Amino acid sequence: MKDMMQYKGYYGSVHYSDEDQVFFGKIEYIKSLVNYEGTDVEGLKQAFEEAVDDYLELCQDEGTEPDQSFRGSFNVRTGSDLHRKATLHAKAKGMNLNKVVTEALEQYLTHAE
Repeated sequence: MKDMMQYKGYYGSVHYSDEDQVFFGKIEYIKSLVNYEGTDVEGLKQAFEEAVDDYLELCQDEGTEPDQSFRGSFNVRTGSDLHRKATLHAKAKGMNLNKVVTEALEQYLTHAE
């Protein structure tokens, strides 16, 4: 994945500020704001991993459940016409709407690679 790092199931963005001459980023796809920075690629990677570890340690100390980057569910706004078509298709196939959407995403992403 371009401009992203991964560690312990968390994803971190990678950006560069020419003005400050520093690499920076944040843990993506969680509610909490966790930033990090480094002066080179290795420093940025180390800072990202430390930020993830610190975040997980803070959650443990506070007795809270850490946010997960991807929980396996999300809301999709399709518009009423597509929603109706997908629901009727699911009913006709003896499936639920979740299964139709999951299969459609799997098929799309397989062909998009």
